[in-house]
Amino acid sequence: MAKKGSKAQLEKLELERQQTLAELERLKKELSAEIEMDDVDDSASDLIERDKTQAIIFTLERRLEEIDHAIKHAQENRYGICERCGKEIEPERLEIFPEATLCVACKRETERLARMQRAED
Repeated sequence: MAKKGSKAQLEKLELERQQTLAELERLKKELSAEIEMDDVDDSASDLIERDKTQAIIFTLERRLEEIDHAIKHAQENRYGICERCGKEIEPERLEIFPEATLCVACKRETERLARMQRAED
């Protein structure tokens, strides 16, 4: 997958990046407007909504980093190759998560190790 179709994959990643950036910009403007209209007596539901928006922004910023990382892989003709084990990433996984740089097995393993690390802390 590294060479075959990498131009199409790069275009798909660029589109994902543009869409993610647009959504980030929209949410940041929305959050900024909410903060500007703040009253001293914000309701609990307003604060909860603001927290939700901030969490979504954080998630989208992380996704943008993952997309940028995958774009770098594509530009280096390494797209579709697991950066941990070197095997081909499943095409189905790339279809669903074009920003994936780990195969399913390696992703599971890194998540398992992260959970173990959190449990130790």
